[in-house]
Amino acid sequence: MDLFSIWHLLVILAVVILLFGTSKVRNIGSDLGGAIKNFRSAMKEEESAHSEEEGAPGPAVNTGRVIEGQASAADGPKAKNAARAHKG
Repeated sequence: MDLFSIWHLLVILAVVILLFGTSKVRNIGSDLGGAIKNFRSAMKEEESAHSEEEGAPGPAVNTGRVIEGQASAADGPKAKNAARAHKG
Protein backbone atom coordinates (compact mmCIF):
# COMPACT_ATOMS: atom_id res chain seq x y z
CA MET A 1 0.00 0.00 0.00
CA ASP A 2 1.28 3.43 -0.94
CA LEU A 3 2.14 5.95 1.70
CA PHE A 4 0.13 8.65 -0.07
CA SER A 5 -2.53 7.69 -2.58
CA ILE A 6 -4.16 10.13 -4.98
CA TRP A 7 -7.05 10.55 -2.54
CA HIS A 8 -4.74 11.66 0.25
CA LEU A 9 -3.17 14.25 -2.02
CA LEU A 10 -6.58 15.55 -3.15
CA VAL A 11 -7.73 15.96 0.46
CA ILE A 12 -4.53 17.84 1.31
CA LEU A 13 -4.99 20.09 -1.73
CA ALA A 14 -8.61 20.81 -0.72
CA VAL A 15 -7.54 21.76 2.81
CA VAL A 16 -4.81 24.06 1.50
CA ILE A 17 -7.27 25.78 -0.85
CA LEU A 18 -9.80 26.22 1.97
CA LEU A 19 -7.15 27.71 4.28
CA PHE A 20 -5.38 30.04 1.87
CA GLY A 21 -7.81 30.57 -1.00
CA THR A 22 -7.21 30.06 -4.68
CA SER A 23 -5.46 33.39 -5.29
CA LYS A 24 -2.75 32.68 -2.71
CA VAL A 25 -2.23 29.15 -4.04
CA ARG A 26 -1.98 30.53 -7.58
CA ASN A 27 0.54 33.18 -6.45
CA ILE A 28 2.63 30.56 -4.67
CA GLY A 29 2.66 28.43 -7.82
CA SER A 30 3.73 31.31 -10.06
CA ASP A 31 6.38 32.43 -7.56
CA LEU A 32 7.77 28.90 -7.40
CA GLY A 33 7.79 28.65 -11.20
CA GLY A 34 9.60 32.00 -11.49
CA ALA A 35 12.18 30.94 -8.94
CA ILE A 36 12.90 27.73 -10.84
CA LYS A 37 13.18 29.66 -14.12
CA ASN A 38 15.64 32.15 -12.58
CA PHE A 39 17.67 29.32 -11.09
CA ARG A 40 17.95 27.56 -14.44
CA SER A 41 19.01 30.75 -16.26
CA ALA A 42 21.63 31.45 -13.57
CA MET A 43 22.99 27.92 -13.96
CA LYS A 44 23.24 28.38 -17.75
CA GLU A 45 25.09 31.69 -17.28
CA GLU A 46 27.47 30.01 -14.81
CA GLU A 47 28.19 27.19 -17.26
CA SER A 48 28.83 29.58 -20.12
CA ALA A 49 31.12 31.75 -17.97
CA HIS A 50 32.98 28.65 -16.80
CA SER A 51 33.43 27.36 -20.34
CA GLU A 52 34.72 30.78 -21.47
CA GLU A 53 37.32 30.75 -18.66
CA GLU A 54 38.67 27.36 -19.71
CA GLY A 55 38.27 28.12 -23.38
CA ALA A 56 38.69 25.72 -26.20
CA PRO A 57 42.24 24.92 -27.17
CA GLY A 58 43.32 27.48 -29.69
CA PRO A 59 45.71 27.08 -32.57
CA ALA A 60 49.17 25.92 -31.61
CA VAL A 61 51.77 28.65 -31.50
CA ASN A 62 55.22 27.64 -32.68
CA THR A 63 57.76 29.18 -30.30
CA GLY A 64 60.70 27.24 -31.71
CA ARG A 65 61.35 25.51 -28.38
CA VAL A 66 61.56 21.78 -27.76
CA ILE A 67 59.10 20.72 -25.06
CA GLU A 68 59.36 17.27 -23.48
CA GLY A 69 61.44 15.93 -26.35
CA GLN A 70 58.98 16.87 -29.07
CA ALA A 71 59.79 19.24 -31.89
CA SER A 72 57.38 20.77 -34.32
CA ALA A 73 57.70 20.24 -38.06
CA ALA A 74 58.60 23.92 -38.52
CA ASP A 75 61.87 23.43 -36.60
CA GLY A 76 64.71 23.32 -39.08
CA PRO A 77 68.07 21.56 -38.93
CA LYS A 78 69.56 24.41 -36.89
CA ALA A 79 67.01 23.90 -34.10
CA LYS A 80 67.60 20.13 -34.12
CA ASN A 81 71.38 20.57 -33.95
CA ALA A 82 71.01 23.08 -31.11
CA ALA A 83 68.78 20.63 -29.21
CA ARG A 84 71.33 17.84 -29.67
CA ALA A 85 74.18 20.08 -28.53
CA HIS A 86 72.19 21.16 -25.50
CA LYS A 87 71.52 17.55 -24.44
CA GLY A 88 75.15 16.73 -24.20
